[in-house]
Amino acid sequence: MKESRIGAQDLTAAEERVLSLISQSKTNREIASVLKISPATVKRHVENILGKLRLRNRVEAAIYGLTRGGCPARGRAQCPLKKWRNGDGRSGI
Repeated sequence: MKESRIGAQDLTAAEERVLSLISQSKTNREIASVLKISPATVKRHVENILGKLRLRNRVEAAIYGLTRGGCPARGRAQCPLKKWRNGDGRSGI
């Protein structure tokens, strides 16, 4: 990931929701279903997220989303992000 970031404060509310779902490994089709928008709209939000945050791909967006607010499972001992950070390749991320 590139070092300079504009920051999540520049994301719209819709982009924030999409980023959250990307961080949960949802596909564009699944995100569209959850948010009740078209897959084309999801695709545009993803493009905006990548551009605004200067990320190269969806994987970087997912990692950014997880690290920004801490692991979504931070209350659980089995946080996949924690395992990933500790170098456990079997974590499933």
